[in-house]
Amino acid sequence: MLRLLFMTMLPLAASAVVRAADAQLMLPDFPALEAKANESVNVTLDSSLLAMAARFLDPNKPEDAAARQVIAGLTGIYVRSFTFDGDFAYPKEEVDAVRKQLSAPGWQRLVEVHSRKDHNDVDVYIRVDRNRANGLAIIASEPRQFTIVNIVGSIDLQKLHELEGHFGIPQLKLDERK
Repeated sequence: MLRLLFMTMLPLAASAVVRAADAQLMLPDFPALEAKANESVNVTLDSSLLAMAARFLDPNKPEDAAARQVIAGLTGIYVRSFTFDGDFAYPKEEVDAVRKQLSAPGWQRLVEVHSRKDHNDVDVYIRVDRNRANGLAIIASEPRQFTIVNIVGSIDLQKLHELEGHFGIPQLKLDERK
């Protein structure tokens, strides 16, 4: 009976791992941009590094305790952010190549903000599988900066704002009521 249960559960577990991997974007390291940027952030935290990082959060601080709770279901946080002295110092094609990955099945756009006047673009995507959020991607670009955030794993959207300011995720001023 145990063998039958194991044989039944193995494909289910493997498909859950594959679905989580689908939520992870292929983010370039942008080595050439890092050399040109006056500020760069490159965060790559897989599940083992997230567990280690969670130990550095102070459970006695309410904001750290809340962040620990949110990352408990995550399998990865990946951030690439660059700030430049001049306008459009980064190749828009590379950012668009990441955006293209978000047209894959399962990804849905939540927010799209584009300003032609200021040349600012913000896109927020969520990956949903069986009515559960298991991936989030934020791409924000403006003339002198661009940021890509990819969060992989079980995501509680109501608590997501607790990660702002932690693990390289910028302060997005997300309001928990929205």
